[in-house]
Amino acid sequence: MAIELKIKVSAVSKAVGKPFENLYIKTLRGFFEEITRLTLFTFRFFKELVKPPYEVNEFLKQAYLIGYKSIPLVVITGFIMGLVLTIQSRPTLVEFGAESWLPAMVAISIIREIGPVITALIFAGKVGSGIGAELASMKATEQIDAMEVSGINPFKYLVVTRIAAATIMLPVLVILADAVSLYGAYVGVNLKGDVSFHLFFLEVFAKLSFTDVLPAIIKTFFFGFAVGSIGCYRGYHASQGTEGVGVASNAAVVQGSLTIFILDMVVVQITSLFI
Repeated sequence: MAIELKIKVSAVSKAVGKPFENLYIKTLRGFFEEITRLTLFTFRFFKELVKPPYEVNEFLKQAYLIGYKSIPLVVITGFIMGLVLTIQSRPTLVEFGAESWLPAMVAISIIREIGPVITALIFAGKVGSGIGAELASMKATEQIDAMEVSGINPFKYLVVTRIAAATIMLPVLVILADAVSLYGAYVGVNLKGDVSFHLFFLEVFAKLSFTDVLPAIIKTFFFGFAVGSIGCYRGYHASQGTEGVGVASNAAVVQGSLTIFILDMVVVQITSLFI
């Protein structure tokens, strides 16, 4: 009786465990297939980027839409970021008698890490979702197919221009956000103190070095490329129908934000070896 019960329990456990095992294998296979398709998509971007003709007018249009249209959101976010960081850091430094370190500490924190990452996340939320939704809607309404029929290369016209514009414009937005954040920090310092504009920025630039600025600016190019490429990939390969537009937009934001954190972690590890 005990042997028969063990056989039945074993058979039930195998029957229950097999679907979970198949689901795990299917999920793992789908992940690697998605990574492979995204890699091939990226290789195709570099191939089309150097091959004429060049869509200069469309690139400039996308640079305007991606960069200039994002300035108000970036400026507001940057100012609040610098102001809040200064207000939150001041009491702790005052407690240890290190209030004079506040400008340098806030500047290094913003320029090295907080400014690029927060701006890139805002960029992924606004630009990444916009690119994914726009291309997915064009896919759903068969505009991409119509471009192929009319002899236009839709990949070069739609994808290459958007990825290139996102890669170039994000560093510009990060520099602007850093500058506005430092001004917000200056305002935060003067809420409970009296520090001149000249003295504040003298303290800021006295502690900054090229090893703080250059890695932070360089990694924003990778952030912009990741946001643009993931948004274009999700939109360009979206499923048909209005549901695919929402899925593509959501996936572009989630995967773009996650990629930003992963790239930031890798860049921090690399730069720590040379500093």
